[in-house]
Order: sequence, then C-alpha cells, then structure tokens
Amino acid sequence: MKTTSAYPATGESVENSTAPVTEESGGQPSLIDWRNIAKPLLAIVAAFLVFYFLPVESARLQEAVISSLALTKWYAREHVLLCLVPAFFIAGAIATFVSQAAVMKYLGAGASKVLAYGVSSVSGSILAVCSCTVLPLFAGIWRRGAGLGPAIAFLYSGPAINVLAIVMTARILGLEIGIARAVGAILFSIVIGFLMYLIYRKEEAQKAQAALHLPEAPVTRPLWQNALQFALLVMVLIFATWSRSEDASDRLWNAVFSVKWWLAGIAAAALGGILVAWFRVKAAKVAVGAAVVIAFALFFPGRPLAAFSAGILVFGWLLASTRGETESWFLSSWDFAKQITPLLLGGVLVAGLLLGQPGTEGIIPSEWVKRWVGGNSLGANLFSAVVGAFMYFATLTEVPILQGLISAGMGKGPALALLLAGPALSLPNMLVIRSVIGTQKTVLYCSLVIVLSTVCGMLFGTFF
Repeated sequence: MKTTSAYPATGESVENSTAPVTEESGGQPSLIDWRNIAKPLLAIVAAFLVFYFLPVESARLQEAVISSLALTKWYAREHVLLCLVPAFFIAGAIATFVSQAAVMKYLGAGASKVLAYGVSSVSGSILAVCSCTVLPLFAGIWRRGAGLGPAIAFLYSGPAINVLAIVMTARILGLEIGIARAVGAILFSIVIGFLMYLIYRKEEAQKAQAALHLPEAPVTRPLWQNALQFALLVMVLIFATWSRSEDASDRLWNAVFSVKWWLAGIAAAALGGILVAWFRVKAAKVAVGAAVVIAFALFFPGRPLAAFSAGILVFGWLLASTRGETESWFLSSWDFAKQITPLLLGGVLVAGLLLGQPGTEGIIPSEWVKRWVGGNSLGANLFSAVVGAFMYFATLTEVPILQGLISAGMGKGPALALLLAGPALSLPNMLVIRSVIGTQKTVLYCSLVIVLSTVCGMLFGTFF
C-alpha cells in the first residue's frame, strides 16, 4: 500500500520525490537540489564579496565610475538620437519593405559571391557609422535572410571603412598607415565574411536551399520608390552625424558641415511628402508635425538637437498613428530599439568603467596600455588588438587617441592593429551581436577580427 508523508515545516508531500535518499536522513528524500541552487548561490556570494570589499575610497575607482557615467552620458547625447534612432527606423524599413526573397537574391547564401561581398565590403564608404550604429542595420538584413558571409562583411565594413576617418588617419598618423587601414579594412570584411561562410557552409547551404522555395513577394510599389525612401532615410542619418574636419583645407567638407541641419531638414521634409503620397498619412498630421519641429527650431536656434529630437518624435507618431504599412514599420523599429538599446548602454557603462574615456582613467591604467604596445612584438600587437576590440570608439575619435599613444611610444604595427579592430568592435557591440547570431558565431567573429588585426599589425610594423 502506497503511503505519503509530509515534513511538518512545509507540509509538502514527498510521494514520487526524485531527491536522493541518504542514511543520515533516516530514509527521507532531501528537499535540496544543489544543481539548481549552485549557480544563483555563487552569483549572490560573488556579488556580496564585490560590494563587501569594494574600495570606494580609491581615487582610481571613483574616477573610473565618473568616467563610465560621463561616457554613457556623452554617448546618449551624441549617438542615441543622432545615430541610433535613425538607424532603428532604417532597420525597421528594411524589415517591413524589403522582401526576404529580394535579400536572399542579392545577399543570401546562394547569391553571387562577387555581388554579395562586393556590395557589403564597401558599404562603410556610404554609411559613416560607428560599431554600435551599424548593429540595427546588420540585424535587419540578417533577419531578412542575408547570408552569414555578406552580413558579417557588412557588419565589419560599416564602421571600418569611413572615408573621413581614413583621410584623417593618413593626414595625422601618416600616409602609409592611412592606406594600410583602407586596404586592410576592405580585405578584412571580405576575408572574415568568407571564412565565416566556409565554417558554417552546411548551415548556409540549408538556408540557400530554403530560399529556392520562397515565393516571389508581391510588388506593392516600384523599386525606385523604395530606393528613394531609403536614400532619404540614409541622408538624414549622414547629415545629422556630419562632423567638422579639424583640417582647414577641407573646405568642402566643412562647408557641408555648416549647412548640415538644412540638408537633414530638406531630406526630412521630402520624407514627409512621401508619407503623404505613398503611405496614406494625412497631410494635416504631417503639417502639424512640421509646425512643431519648426517651432522648436525657432525657439531654440542654438540647439539644433532640440528640433531634431522633436522631428524624431513626430516621425514616430506619424508612423504609429497610421494603420497599415507605417504601423508595421513603427513596430519593427521598436523591436530593434528594445532589443539593442539596453545592451548598448550597459556595454558603454562597462567599457567606460574598465578603460575610461579619452583624457580620463578607468580601472585598467592607461600606463599599462602604453607600456605593453611599444615595439612590434606579437604580444604588443595582440594586446593592442584586444584592447581595441573591447574599447568603444566613436567615429573619428580613434585617430587623436592613437596620436597620443604613438607619441608616448606605441609602435606603428600595434597602432594599425588597433585601427583595424577598434572601430569595428566594442564591448557593447559584442553583446548585441551575440543576441542576433548567437554566442558561438560572435566569439568566432571577434576572434577572427583580433587575430587578423594582430597579424596585419605585425606585418605592417616589420616593413614600416
């Protein structure tokens, strides 16, 4: 006859219990499953020890915390509104208006390798984005069915092949390192993408086979309309992030900078017209939104970011309040934003805490970095590539940072290694990539970038 028993303290039945029975327990099964307790217990103990022994009186820790918060504040002000939010809308547009069949045709696993890698490897010359801004765009084309190789080539080249950054590198750090950076970045994007394709070729072959059975997507509007829509979105992103060149001879570049907000406004106004003409958004709503943006521009003439922020809110409201394609566009953009933004901000916090920001110290002393990147040894190049991979570089900031490190004794080989690994990777960048393609592919991608940057740095340092 089956019997049950209960412990007085809990009243829980132990019938059918799978817990182990020991002699010390008098034949009664244990309620403790150490397999489920071990990980959270270790996490709690580790957190307790960290806070118990936290050296809050340490000047270095205080400076690192302040640097971390300051870097995150700067990132939120300079990049979230100007770079990330427009990138979210572009990624949402890709997910909504670009058919999976079209992506598979040109960037899919079964697409022409010359076309797919050719387009992906030079994308950075058009998009002047950092390692974080490129992430929504990468996630967008990946989810629409792009092959792993072309998607990775786009992911690397987006922030690495920045025309102004390469020109600044050549003028400030030397022509040879500028040329090496440009050639290395293009070759890296192709080589790393193709290696990722080869390693996961079975998975890619299955994706290509599945693409053969995809039905042709119905054409809702002509290709030229979609192209114009994306061109205007990209123009807003480019002009909003256009920076001044420190070289006075760059007159054309600085002339564009002087009218950047007018150019961004013209592109935004054209987008408003498209919303009315092609997306059935009411003209009255667009007019009200335009009036709000103009009002902010007039009341805050010295703060163009205020009008730009109002424009972002208005644009989101127009998409979300109109049924149909625009509503889907808004929801797709929101999906990217809620997935990527927390990881990016958390990653920037950690990167600032560990490495500080330009001009300040993190937990890892900058003297260590300067001491370990002198000469052209394997260790110096590898250390430079690893530090560059984990540190966050905003667009163009890597050049003055390297100028200071080189003047402090950094070798040219390690400098190039940092230039090839740093702009394309960062700790927040890695966290988001992992959420898109998984841990294994992320570790492999980052390892390839670090190894190739190290090898390229050693070769460059040997000859120069």
